[in-house]
Amino acid sequence: MKRVYNFNAGPSPMPLEVLEGLKEDLTDFRQTGMGITEISHRSKEFQVMLDETKALVHHLTGLDDSYKVVFVQGGGTMQFIMTAMNFLHCKGAYADTGVWTTKAMKNASYYGTVYEASSSKDKQYSYIPKTVKVEAGTDYLYLCANNTIYGTEYQAFPRVEVPMIADMSSNMLSRTYDFTKFDLVWAGVQKNLGAAGTALVIVKESLLERARTDIPEFFRYETYVKSDSTYNTPPVFSIYTVNRTLQWLEKLGGLTAMEALNRKKAAEIYAVIDGSEGFYRGHAVKEDRSRMNVTFTLETPELEAEFVEQAKAHGFIGLKGHRLVGGLRASLYNAVTLEAAEALAMFMKEFQNNH
Repeated sequence: MKRVYNFNAGPSPMPLEVLEGLKEDLTDFRQTGMGITEISHRSKEFQVMLDETKALVHHLTGLDDSYKVVFVQGGGTMQFIMTAMNFLHCKGAYADTGVWTTKAMKNASYYGTVYEASSSKDKQYSYIPKTVKVEAGTDYLYLCANNTIYGTEYQAFPRVEVPMIADMSSNMLSRTYDFTKFDLVWAGVQKNLGAAGTALVIVKESLLERARTDIPEFFRYETYVKSDSTYNTPPVFSIYTVNRTLQWLEKLGGLTAMEALNRKKAAEIYAVIDGSEGFYRGHAVKEDRSRMNVTFTLETPELEAEFVEQAKAHGFIGLKGHRLVGGLRASLYNAVTLEAAEALAMFMKEFQNNH
């Protein structure tokens, strides 16, 4: 078996140890005589696995039982809608740092008034605004912790007097955080946590108490909490892959160890960019660089296309930038190995030397 170096922005690599561990459970999950994709979501075996998964989330984040863990289908797009449907009574503040907050704000506008509390659009979303302006009567501040398209990431979060909601799809459990600063955190799992098919949502009880009730049950977070994510048939396999990935992460040493590893990986690539004398040009300002998504350009689109083709020939996949901004991007999510980052750094140096 020959595996490539996978730098896709999502769906993304899963730990090889986890993938290899799936094999047996696909045909016989925990000696049930049924594969994980065949078991009932009402079964004791599924419930045990779900409880384990929630316990791992609590342990890794350090959050107590006042935060509820649920799994919701529909991915990030559903969360753009649900966060507003549940908590937008008067007006919502959005920290505009790129495409994903723009989409969230657009979807929220169907349910109430929304406004930009900050924006980095003036410089092509190359930085994270350091201040936010929250108006009186605001229900919440919504932000995206890491911006996959532009390669920026919050190094510190704003302090506000309203509930804070964070999209952490692309850096969830990649580093240590004080998660108690947030009232709701959500993440599509297909980048750092498992196979595509569900969003992990962590919501504080005190925020749930403020949720709207004039919306269909299926779109209420309270419904998912009360039904323990089984109001309808949940994405069993996706939740199971989260379980296995969180076990791997805990075995690795938790968020402290993961953060140290992710720092090393990002440092490998940024060192090449910074030392290239302008051959590689980073998009994000240095103080706001993402550890998860390294975005950069070359002198011409033609040279970038050649880079992508040569990289593919050498086993490096997923380096083309997002279609909205072009350029190049290396996504260094949790399951991307240090070996992969080092190999890419070496290839980048060779490519520069050859040009």
